[in-house]
Amino acid sequence: MRGGLVTIGTVAVLLAAMGLTVLGLGAADNAVANYDASSWLWSTSRSELARVNGVTARVDTRMEVPGGRRHQMQVAQTDRLLILRDLNTGQVSSLDLATLQITATTPTAPGLGVSVALHEDAAFVVDAVQGIVRQLDPRSLTPVGEPVRYPPGITGGAFDGSGKLWIAVPSEGTVSAVTAAELPATPGAAPPAGLSPKRVETYEVAEPAHELVVSTLDEGVAVLDRTSASLVTVRAGQTQRANLTMTAPGSLPTRTTGPQVPVTVSGERTVHVVRDAAEVQRFTVPGAGGELSPAVAWAGRFYCADETTGTVYSFDANGQLVDTIKGSGRPGPMELEVRENHLFINPPNSSTAQVVDDRNQVREVNKYANDVLGGDPPPVAPPPPPPKKPKVGKPGAPRAVTAAAANASARVSWQPAASNGAEITRYVVEGAGQRHEVGANQRALEITGLTNGETYTFSVHAVNAKGDGPARRSNPVTPTAAVPDPPASVTAEARPDGTVLVRWPAANGQGNTVTRYAVTASSAGATAPAGESPKTELVIPAGQLEYGTQYAFTVIAVSDKGAGSKASPVSNTVAPFTVPKAPTELRASTVADQPGTIAVQWAPAVENGRPVTKYVVEAAGKTTEVTDVQTTIGGLGDGQNVTVKVKAVNEAGPGAEASTTARTVAAPRVTMTGSSADATSVTVTFTVDAGGGRATCTAATGGKTASGSCSSLRVTGLTPGTAYTVTVTASNAAGKGTGSRAQSTDALYGIATCRNGSSGAEASYCTRDVPGDRNGNEIFSVTRQDNANQAGWEPNGARLKAYCKKQGEEVYAYIYNNDKRSTWWIRVDHSRGRDYIPWAWLNLEGGDNINLLPTC
Repeated sequence: MRGGLVTIGTVAVLLAAMGLTVLGLGAADNAVANYDASSWLWSTSRSELARVNGVTARVDTRMEVPGGRRHQMQVAQTDRLLILRDLNTGQVSSLDLATLQITATTPTAPGLGVSVALHEDAAFVVDAVQGIVRQLDPRSLTPVGEPVRYPPGITGGAFDGSGKLWIAVPSEGTVSAVTAAELPATPGAAPPAGLSPKRVETYEVAEPAHELVVSTLDEGVAVLDRTSASLVTVRAGQTQRANLTMTAPGSLPTRTTGPQVPVTVSGERTVHVVRDAAEVQRFTVPGAGGELSPAVAWAGRFYCADETTGTVYSFDANGQLVDTIKGSGRPGPMELEVRENHLFINPPNSSTAQVVDDRNQVREVNKYANDVLGGDPPPVAPPPPPPKKPKVGKPGAPRAVTAAAANASARVSWQPAASNGAEITRYVVEGAGQRHEVGANQRALEITGLTNGETYTFSVHAVNAKGDGPARRSNPVTPTAAVPDPPASVTAEARPDGTVLVRWPAANGQGNTVTRYAVTASSAGATAPAGESPKTELVIPAGQLEYGTQYAFTVIAVSDKGAGSKASPVSNTVAPFTVPKAPTELRASTVADQPGTIAVQWAPAVENGRPVTKYVVEAAGKTTEVTDVQTTIGGLGDGQNVTVKVKAVNEAGPGAEASTTARTVAAPRVTMTGSSADATSVTVTFTVDAGGGRATCTAATGGKTASGSCSSLRVTGLTPGTAYTVTVTASNAAGKGTGSRAQSTDALYGIATCRNGSSGAEASYCTRDVPGDRNGNEIFSVTRQDNANQAGWEPNGARLKAYCKKQGEEVYAYIYNNDKRSTWWIRVDHSRGRDYIPWAWLNLEGGDNINLLPTC
């Protein structure tokens, strides 16, 4: 599990309110002890702990953890206590869940190598690098008695169900149990004299220098010997060993519930199930790649997460796949923990989690329910396809095999062999009639039982799933009693350039000259040579040690006779670091609705051992600093191609930059592509380059406008038979662009209609114009039948070009034009000019629709 950082400063500011920012139920209304099937789950991108109720599969309380955004976290929890450790800073904080207040904080070295274990009221900090197991009072985080001390490079450090803390010592091949001392009555007070945590049981589970992995049980412990491919369980003081049919290194969950122990072999995508002293089941996990988290036993099933896809697979007791849980659906760590009679599945980088009850029913949890803190983090790109499987072969020969003689013993060390596609499971050291198998992460071995004065050489070879690789021989050595003293002390300093400087005082050669010193690095569960130096210091090159992982160092002195001292005292612990890597997935895009602005987004940079404190974003000479993984930059000008550079900054300084390009929104450009018309409207077609923005478009001509589509617009209400120039204007945040096109409207014609009647005066009414008298098809310069303003007359059937309409005197055409009556007059071209004829006498072509004409 992971957790968050809560600092003393947070306490000072917030204790008066609640101790933390709590989102959901208040502490005064709800004492949030975890006895009701709940678990606290960490969300990396939100810097937030969510208390998930296993019964309802809902979040009922959330706590924001200031300063923990995107930090790796560890969480240890009981019904009433919650202890957090920030891996980036090393800060440990204790919270009382009944009050949601911080009770204490204490520092540890940052990085991987220190862990926190909690059981009921017993709390321990396990320093695997130094080999120190220290009990703390969880109320005050002050030490309780004296620590339990082991050799450097221990592993394990979790409680079993009965309250025993189990520690494995690879250098000895042992596992032991530690019990807690009784807490003092007053938090922080010294315990009664003699009360300290105690090592109460020790068992031999492997040969010395084997690589060991630990999982605690309901009562006892399971120890996976990765070197010999066997699993040893310790229950009720009895040990049982099961040999496993695996050819690649396996892994165990921190805690195993029930009688069966699943061993996950990621490289083979298999799970081996051990019960009592036998492997009782083996099954294959679907998919490809080697990013499986250790399978967890729960409610008669086994659950195994694929961290490449975010998928969790569920298998029954017979190893049959019975369920596939979508999980986060994205690459990243997956945390599976059985707690309070439920299995909690938490991807820290996702907004969702899952809860599985004891009937194997799965329910999804929205850790950001009700959107209390804002939206989800930016979507993560889909995972790339799995890489092609490399060619797999036997390992190469180890590098730099070195031997140093001691009194009736010799120390052999070496650098790793090439794995050649299959993970190395062990090294084999041979010489002096002895054969030793050593864990893949234990690349140093002391060989005893030698005879002083005799010369020995040793060979070392690696083993993987394909078999034994070639051996490499050491230099010859001759054990002697005349060995130097070890250096009296050792100090280590992690430097910003990624190197580690190890220093020590000159050793006493006891009559011989000390010609060189050999330095060994110890980390959690691992020991390996770091290098040699003729001086009293060694600079370990950048990248040789893993950034962010804790290391401590011992030094032996080697004389001109080739004799080596015993190991020096262990140095202080350091976590190597250097500048961050370049951010990945950098994307820059146009901000459509803001001129001169781009949006920039990226995936977090690999921190390389120290937390990223900020990102520096540069574009077109403008620089901004942000702590998030996205920003916008304005003031860059319109239509500009901009190079964007982003680099992460940590304690070591700015790292490598990532770069990309983007373009700010430009003013639109309009290209006219066509036009058409009818009698009273013009339609134009065009294309718009919106310049990366969102354009709006209008078309205008003759005092009329139209808006809408940015591909075609129709301007209506125009005069028939008229030449127009239509101007299209496209607008966006950066400005306007225009285009024009000439187009004439179609002419509209009408037929002058006055048909004579059958008899009398009606039979000649339409034949000719009668001055001073009324008859059909008369044309006037005004919209009334005014003799003084008559401009002409047209015979029946004359075709006249119409332009517009205008209200005027009502005219009734009687029988001469189908009783047509109207107050509309139409302006037309006629034989003497352009004037008005009553609509009553003019039948427009195409259906006589007066509405086609605009108003004059």
